[in-house]
Amino acid sequence: MSLSVRVKHAYVAVLRGVRAVLAATGVLGALDRWAARSRTGLWVRSWFAVHDLDDLVALDTPWWTFAAADEVQAFLADRVDARVFEWGSGASTVWLSTRAASVTSVEHDAAWARQLVPVLPGNATLILVEPHPCESPATASSKPGFAGLDFSDYVAALDRVEGDFDVIVVDGRAREACLARALRRLRPGGLVVVDNVERGRYRAAIGSLPSGPDGVRVRWTRGRTPALPYPTRTALLSRPVGE
Repeated sequence: MSLSVRVKHAYVAVLRGVRAVLAATGVLGALDRWAARSRTGLWVRSWFAVHDLDDLVALDTPWWTFAAADEVQAFLADRVDARVFEWGSGASTVWLSTRAASVTSVEHDAAWARQLVPVLPGNATLILVEPHPCESPATASSKPGFAGLDFSDYVAALDRVEGDFDVIVVDGRAREACLARALRRLRPGGLVVVDNVERGRYRAAIGSLPSGPDGVRVRWTRGRTPALPYPTRTALLSRPVGE
């Protein structure tokens, strides 16, 4: 296990321990009330929901920057028949399904999929596509712990669903390959959400896309993010409506 993974596990363990103390002393309830009336309160309360699906779903927030979530929510509010496709399922899947007509989410982790399915609304569909071992993956994930796994079928799961989408979320594995495929299925004026773009490889993938007046427009957001006490970045990509 890499140092970064060990640090993340330790962080989650500490926060869960603190959460138990806050719940026992009644402080967590006070934080819930603060979260209901304040964005700052929601942010602080969400620290104690890190990697806790039920808690994040109850807080009704996706794990992107608040700025990106606000823009996606406003975008969907004007599209009652909006269709969403998502690589990487979680609290965002539930959040999107309460704001869009339909959500299709692709997941690579069978254990996580089993945990998520019971909380999904009826307009959300989860597709499980596990990677397969391969000495030379055609589509690899750069995330530590996923070496020797091919995510080609995972990326291609978009082709299982007919039609184009108003919003496509790239927040799972092999994001560079997912991004390249997403733009082909985006409705005119639609949005592609790419999370964690503080990582150089994702910025490079976005930078390689056609730009200019007729190319991809990128809105970079950076700031407070649910479940984390430090800022992250989420990008929103769009194309001119006339394309």
